[in-house]
Amino acid sequence: MTDAAPVDDEPTVPTPQATPTAPPPAPPAGGADAPEAPPATLWDRMRDDPQYAPEHLALEAVRRLGPEAAQWVVRARAERPDLSAEDLAEQAVRRFVNRARLSGAVSGAAGLPGAVIDVGVLAWTQARLVLHVAAAYGVDPVHPDRATDLLVLQKVHKVTESARLALGVAAGRERAGALFGHGAQQPLGRVMLRLGVRLAQMAGVRAAKRMVAKVVPGAAIVLGTWANSSATKDLAERARALYRANRDGVPQQRGA
Repeated sequence: MTDAAPVDDEPTVPTPQATPTAPPPAPPAGGADAPEAPPATLWDRMRDDPQYAPEHLALEAVRRLGPEAAQWVVRARAERPDLSAEDLAEQAVRRFVNRARLSGAVSGAAGLPGAVIDVGVLAWTQARLVLHVAAAYGVDPVHPDRATDLLVLQKVHKVTESARLALGVAAGRERAGALFGHGAQQPLGRVMLRLGVRLAQMAGVRAAKRMVAKVVPGAAIVLGTWANSSATKDLAERARALYRANRDGVPQQRGA
């Protein structure tokens, strides 16, 4: 099961002036290559249950983005039957690494809410990349196991078994929240900080506490283009290795 971010290690930050439940609807400049934000319902779910934010994101990504990836590979093969799995995977990697470069300032918002949105958009973009790479290698992107793959590839969990357990807990909490609503919330600033740290872990941002620098007036945006593309490229290599092995009939090693 995923452990919550230790309370004692959380830096003290001012309560944000505003806490958007979803990013602004208008995407940043960049046309088709602009990063897309997670849906508003997912933001609400993650804010209500920040401890399991990566699990909620993985489950929603497979539901929403898996069909998109499956349709993409069908169209791509219809247009270019000569393309190999490696060619298709390379297309997906280039496309979503470019989007990741743009995701460091997608929200246009300042302070902690803006930082949380930025890292959430990056994690969502990376999930889209993994599912497209899976589809390129002939692995079903809508299968529930892809949520497990996401959590292991993004190093939220070290092994498949713990990822599956945490996904089961998150799914149960999702159903309970839909039926009964959510209990009393923690202070808003603490919730947002915990959510940001959990999403930063999922997106491969090792120095998660640096995210707090965006709260400081005049500080540079933490998730710069280099950090975003570097983390996403590393994830892409792990995904290609996993799904290439699946295609070639080699036993998959999901432990760390």
